[in-house]
Amino acid sequence: MAAKARNPRKTRNPNLVRGVGKFSRSKMYHKRGLWALKAKNGGVFPRHDAKPAAETQPEKPPKFYPADDVKKPLVNKRKPRPTKLRASITPGTVLIVLAGRFKGKRVVFLKQLSSGLLLVTNERVNQSYVIATSTKVDISGLNGLNVDEFDDKYFAKEVAKKKGEGEFFEAEKEVRIIVLHLHMLLSK
Repeated sequence: MAAKARNPRKTRNPNLVRGVGKFSRSKMYHKRGLWALKAKNGGVFPRHDAKPAAETQPEKPPKFYPADDVKKPLVNKRKPRPTKLRASITPGTVLIVLAGRFKGKRVVFLKQLSSGLLLVTNERVNQSYVIATSTKVDISGLNGLNVDEFDDKYFAKEVAKKKGEGEFFEAEKEVRIIVLHLHMLLSK
């Protein structure tokens, strides 16, 4: 029977930096309700008698000691959330592209893709690289163009399939034939 996986305990005092908590000791004293425990027990914390520990064999020291201290990896608590669209950007808004190949060009915003990028005329662009203008264009009659068919998969690059040995030599033969045809045309 496999051991049940434990969920990591959520701390009430998250770390700002490793070893530095968000709240002070006095804030955590009140947050944990320790003042109520003290009040209930006449101004002191309740004490429990320690159970005598069972005698155990001394542990053998390990044969290997790491040369450097191994750092504990930081916990990534970031939850992916969909990118929030700026209020000034609505379908049909004319945007000015600030960076990239089309820097300085005006484009029309069509829709936001699932990756958070903006679908505009010509390309996809991050909303941090555009400025929205007050000009709006009516995009309801886009000559039957369905904007829903354009998504992130539409813009993905096709992966070139690796050629096998036979396909490689066939492609080489085609190149030779084309070169021969060019020589024949040039010699005339």
